[in-house]
Amino acid sequence: MAETSAEAGTGDKPVSEFTRRPISVTIVAHNEAERIGACIDSVSWADEIIVVDAGSSDDTQEISRKRGALLIQHFWEGFAAQKNFALSKASHSWILSLDADECVSPELSEEILSVLSGDAPAEGYRIPRKNIYFGRWLRHGDLWPDYQLRLFRRDAGAFNEKSVHESVVVGGRVGVLSSPLEHYSYESLFDFFQRQVKYARLSAEDLSSSGVQPGIADFVIRPLWRFFKSYVLKMGLRDGVRGLWVSVGSAYYVFMRAAFLWELCRGRERS
Repeated sequence: MAETSAEAGTGDKPVSEFTRRPISVTIVAHNEAERIGACIDSVSWADEIIVVDAGSSDDTQEISRKRGALLIQHFWEGFAAQKNFALSKASHSWILSLDADECVSPELSEEILSVLSGDAPAEGYRIPRKNIYFGRWLRHGDLWPDYQLRLFRRDAGAFNEKSVHESVVVGGRVGVLSSPLEHYSYESLFDFFQRQVKYARLSAEDLSSSGVQPGIADFVIRPLWRFFKSYVLKMGLRDGVRGLWVSVGSAYYVFMRAAFLWELCRGRERS
């Protein structure tokens, strides 16, 4: 990507952007035409933008190409595998991994450029994420600050092999940034609860493969506790009806995970 003449500084010594460490931004996508453009635009300062597309049938690929991203088509292998595949195609040692429904705020862009221009960056950085559900930023409950490790050295980190809720594991020092990553997700309640079921199923498969079996607490106590923690202890109630839906959805996810795990364990016993 074309570099600008903007400057990023560390301490009292300004450092030209041209001297900073180069960075590759990796994005995985599938039918994200409505959001991929904003995602790519938010990191137009990057040295390389890679979009790994899993066979979109909408305009995701065309939009990505027009925005100057390197488009790679790759059959969907799962969240973690797809993101690690994207990492393997990056040209630079520093990676910023994004989902197509995320945008890097201007403040975060400046902070990342400053980190890459510093003398001794950590091997990875956790970034606070603003979750914007149903058109509004949810500031409470389990959704803020929702730190995500997304900026890291490629030779020091990779995504773990979880089927869902995958995360980057870094070998080395991890720092924390203060500026937010913006996450535009769940436009409707139908989409929200539908995906809770999908993610619960994937998580149950991971647990089943590890030999875990559900108990009565997984069906009753854990869902109730998840709701109480999100809605009351973490003040999700201050987000109004949206906070209620998210807390209920979180408890529903925990219950359905246990239900799917029970079903998988029962099937394994029969076989």
